[in-house]
Amino acid sequence: MDKPSGLLCVPGRGADKQDCLARRIQTVYPKVLIVHRLDMATSGLCLMALGPATQRALGIAFAQRQVRKRYVAVVAGRIGPPDTADGWGVIDLPLAADWPNRPRQVVDHERGKPSITRWRLLGHEGGASRLELEPLTGRTHQLRVHLQALGHPILGDSLYAPPPPRDAAARLLLHATELGFAHPGTAAAITVRSDAPF
Repeated sequence: MDKPSGLLCVPGRGADKQDCLARRIQTVYPKVLIVHRLDMATSGLCLMALGPATQRALGIAFAQRQVRKRYVAVVAGRIGPPDTADGWGVIDLPLAADWPNRPRQVVDHERGKPSITRWRLLGHEGGASRLELEPLTGRTHQLRVHLQALGHPILGDSLYAPPPPRDAAARLLLHATELGFAHPGTAAAITVRSDAPF
């Protein structure tokens, strides 16, 4: 599914948080089950399964890092390309929950879980940079925290960006653009794509 920004993947707590991607899709496909989630503010591809066996198989593929995920983000500041042969840089910063300020996450070198993001520069847009991102781990808010820690928060990020970049966009400029995985029934390689709407 291609989730819009501002929509939950699954129901939240409270009557005002019952509208979500899963419930909308279940009106057409009643047996559909969510496989992974995107932040409410993030738009883009979200994988769902038509039954528990498929959900389990795809969940295992995610857990074993057999699903390729790519995102596009627009971040504050002009970032130069990484000095690597393949044009991809790596952010390797461990993340942990910021318990007093949940749901925020923080870089924590003592108790954080390993968190790795690959990135490459797609271009500059005024004082901002468009990046392609590939999380190799799947921590909560990983892309948002990693980019904020580098001093280049994602534009429109109400949790991690300071006022100028936070207010530079009406929404979080982060979109899940690609998922690549093996079909759980046939093992055929599948790649689905969605262009960023910004």
